[in-house]
Amino acid sequence: MTSATPERRRGRQLPTTEELRIWRDFVETTEALNSQVASRLQADSSLSPGDYAVLLALSEAQGRQMRSSVLAAHIGWERSRLSHHLGRMERRGLIRRRECPTVPRGAEVLLTPAGADAFRQSTFPHLRAIRELFVDALTPDQLRAAGEIAAALREHLGTRRDE
Repeated sequence: MTSATPERRRGRQLPTTEELRIWRDFVETTEALNSQVASRLQADSSLSPGDYAVLLALSEAQGRQMRSSVLAAHIGWERSRLSHHLGRMERRGLIRRRECPTVPRGAEVLLTPAGADAFRQSTFPHLRAIRELFVDALTPDQLRAAGEIAAALREHLGTRRDE
């Protein structure tokens, strides 16, 4: 009978006190950072992070439109959550929905000129907030390490970042 390697045993053990402290620091700091970035986005542009995610995806999509199911998967939302959010965005004139001509019961989401303008106007202040709240807080080595940590976590979780 062979014993499990330290790596295999490690996955079966509960986190140590120090590992739990690091986990809590990571989660709490990420939440605080997200909250501050979201507050700045809302104050600077009247867009929520959800609005920005939808507008970013549509602005990068071919023809500035996507099927709603593809958009939901792209931004990592459940379709029902996206549907409710799109309703609010549509009432504000940021997007428009229409039936998909090629998929029965499918819907396409289109970026409107008002949505494109709102996205354009929000981008510089949003990027400035990311610079001030995240990038400027880290040394170049820490920033690289943060990227490596994010990549390792994405790989471990089986997710990938769309590029």
